[in-house]
Amino acid sequence: MSMPRLILASSSKYRQELLTRLRLPFEMMSPDIDETPLANETPLATAVRLAREKARCVARRAPGALVIGSDQVATMGREQIGKPGTHAKALQQLQAMRGKQVCFHSALCLWDDRQPAASAAQEQHVDTIVTFRNLPDFELNAYLRIEQPYDCAGSAKNEGLGIALLAQVDSTDPTALTGLPLIALTGMLRRAGVAFFN
Repeated sequence: MSMPRLILASSSKYRQELLTRLRLPFEMMSPDIDETPLANETPLATAVRLAREKARCVARRAPGALVIGSDQVATMGREQIGKPGTHAKALQQLQAMRGKQVCFHSALCLWDDRQPAASAAQEQHVDTIVTFRNLPDFELNAYLRIEQPYDCAGSAKNEGLGIALLAQVDSTDPTALTGLPLIALTGMLRRAGVAFFN
């Protein structure tokens, strides 16, 4: 079976870097969808729905392709934690999370446009529990000035210096925290007929 066209439904450089590890040829397309949570929607349900919508949106523009959609929602207790956007908001996030646990819900959808719509989607989610160190403000500020993680939910890039903010990471899929669970994804791709070691 020939390798189908593989598309990452994302403009995220972090997801791009992760997918590159699989050494498969792929393209990137931005899904351009509204990511606002629905009323009374749980954070996990939001992540799963958005991963599916991203994949399906791009699949409409790429007939016959395999499309990867992924989304992540972070929560502390019942509070959803988004991308801070600014230094001040990032500092507020890190101050609120120090010494506490944060759950990152990472959802994944592989849309196989070669299949009928009713059976085109494979879906999975991985929860990662992160325990933050109880660090003083001057360290948090210094970290933010160095890494400027203002486009990351929770303001901590675990693939960079942000790992020094963390006391513990519990997950079944080590790349889920960065936004693309590769263990789950490779299983989905295998079921879709993709070979890794030809």
